[in-house]
Amino acid sequence: MRILVTGGVRSGKSTHAEGLLGDEPATYVAAGPSPDEDADPDWVARIAAHRTRRPASWATVETQDLAPVLRDAGAPVLVDCLGTWLTAVIDAAGAWEQDSDAVHALVRGRTDELVDAVRACPHEVVLVTNEVGLGVVPEHRSGRLFRDLLGLVNQRVATACDEVHLVVAGRVLRL
Repeated sequence: MRILVTGGVRSGKSTHAEGLLGDEPATYVAAGPSPDEDADPDWVARIAAHRTRRPASWATVETQDLAPVLRDAGAPVLVDCLGTWLTAVIDAAGAWEQDSDAVHALVRGRTDELVDAVRACPHEVVLVTNEVGLGVVPEHRSGRLFRDLLGLVNQRVATACDEVHLVVAGRVLRL
């Protein structure tokens, strides 16, 4: 089973996604940069809280390179969060100020790789993402770029999933 869980910030989507896998062994993939001592203190605290609430039987992998983790998984996989992954992809390429066609091509290529890996994963996969259609995105170039690209990522990843769950205020709508 492949499930994409989407919702707004603080909607309960990560909690819902974690509940889908239960307490059995799983791999939790923090899909983006690991917080360091220079990171926003609220972000560091949020990541720490997520780490402590996961079952002890879960392994944690912090990486931007999702495809190998999915292809080589030895247990069900939870990827959290595609919005953070996308930001890391754009940051790593130094692409926030590049021509949008080049950035779109880069993200399409990385997303195709991700979709192929989701399909190839031998275990259940749950992916968490932000629903940009419901969120407030700053109306500047980088904000629009992020919104447009995350919308693209969400749509393409959804094609590899059996279900999409929309979480709003902790309530789940299965699409």
